[in-house]
Amino acid sequence: MSASTRDEADVAAGGPAGLRDDVRELVVEDVTLRFGGITALDGVGFTVAPGTVHALIGPNGAGKSSFFNVVSGLYRPQTGSVRYGDADLTATAPHRLAALGIGRSFQNIALSPGSTVRDNVLTGRHVLTKGGFLTGGLRLPWAMRQERRHTARVEEICDFLGLADRLDAPVGVLPYGVAKRVDIARALAVEPTLLLLDEPAAGLNATETAEMAVTITDLRDALGISVLLVEHDMGLVMGIADRVSVLDFGRLIADGPPARVQSDPEVIRAYLGTGDDETDGDGPRAGDTEDGEPS
Repeated sequence: MSASTRDEADVAAGGPAGLRDDVRELVVEDVTLRFGGITALDGVGFTVAPGTVHALIGPNGAGKSSFFNVVSGLYRPQTGSVRYGDADLTATAPHRLAALGIGRSFQNIALSPGSTVRDNVLTGRHVLTKGGFLTGGLRLPWAMRQERRHTARVEEICDFLGLADRLDAPVGVLPYGVAKRVDIARALAVEPTLLLLDEPAAGLNATETAEMAVTITDLRDALGISVLLVEHDMGLVMGIADRVSVLDFGRLIADGPPARVQSDPEVIRAYLGTGDDETDGDGPRAGDTEDGEPS
């Protein structure tokens, strides 16, 4: 179902009827991030409502990756805050995000190529595991029961994502589109209430992209969670997002339902360029960071 035909009352209520009780708002307020003389984010603010698919888009160099890294605790903004419920994410170490119910996939897949799909996804269960190296090594009965429960849950997640027949395959031999699903499975393994997806359709062909769009809405509906995604594929974004926020040169230039954002003059100008603002889409933009701010 496209976002334009989805029940507006459902979106206003914060998402589907199956919304989990522990899903909270992600509230971004006046976030400014600078690298030396470069302003990557300039007073950015918006809210991700519980149970919604919220897309963050913008041209290359707009600041999307920088924003994701702020939410993930990798960058500390000079001003502003990002709050998930009562937790201030700008003051939270990255390794503590999973315990707050936040899972993240990555634009550049960060998996262990020599390990199986099952073992890669199992690493996402670490935050939910009691005991440590010693208890695991001693193979105590309660530790073995715990391991079986985690393994069973990983297999359920992989089955949901169409990976059931790949559980014992090394990730390094998988097609790229399948490996992207493994990365998402690992993010889901932390049992998130907020799932961050960094360009989930990057590098996928048209068929894989369409399948990814269905997967994202299915997992939101089935798990009752919120999804915040950065994505370049406008067809995917406009088809599944409940709300879209648009960055350009680090500024928020639009925020609203997909149909309204798509027709916003500032958004059209940012993507297509007009007059003196026109830029070569294949080259860097003036606001790019030194590494090109690839998304």
